[in-house]
Amino acid sequence: MVEPHRHCLVCGKAIPTDKNFCSEKCERYYEKKIKTQKRYFYILMALPIILILLLFILGGVQ
Repeated sequence: MVEPHRHCLVCGKAIPTDKNFCSEKCERYYEKKIKTQKRYFYILMALPIILILLLFILGGVQ
């Protein structure tokens, strides 16, 4: 029977149940990846708002 364990969120190695990552390297990689994903999400959410504002501004000029 297999002991209770989890898998590293980055590389998938088996680790103790009280940890999420197998090493500091995996943890830093994950944090960097999440930060980048958040940045892209905010950009993608802001882009339609900016385009709609531009349409209202440029549409009012005519």
